[in-house]
Amino acid sequence: QVQLVESGGGSVQAGGSLRLSCAASGYTSSIFYMGWFRQAPGKERGGVAGISGDGMTKYYAYSVKGRFTISKDNAKNTLYLQMNSLRPEVTAMYYCAAGRASYTWRNLRVEDFDVWGQGTQVTVSS
Repeated sequence: QVQLVESGGGSVQAGGSLRLSCAASGYTSSIFYMGWFRQAPGKERGGVAGISGDGMTKYYAYSVKGRFTISKDNAKNTLYLQMNSLRPEVTAMYYCAAGRASYTWRNLRVEDFDVWGQGTQVTVSS
């Protein structure tokens, strides 16, 4: 069993930055890949970024490339999402997720991830 707990969300002005964290606990050696997703009110949950277990392979949604950076510290069992140049349209609940069994996780689909955190709210004002 793996548990994920996000933190670091908040309210910022457009152009600002935030760093989200996701602490993993439990049977973390079973995790093959992790990712960040977001869901705005009335919209479907969508992938933002994903990272392999060793941290060497990363994938990003086109809309965040160059502005968001995903990373992980395996010694601390913590996943991060550095978000820069924030825009109001990225306002959403952000979720950390982990998976074990998909070979297509690079597509950042919800169905490829097995374990989810409770989410942390990010609000960007203009």
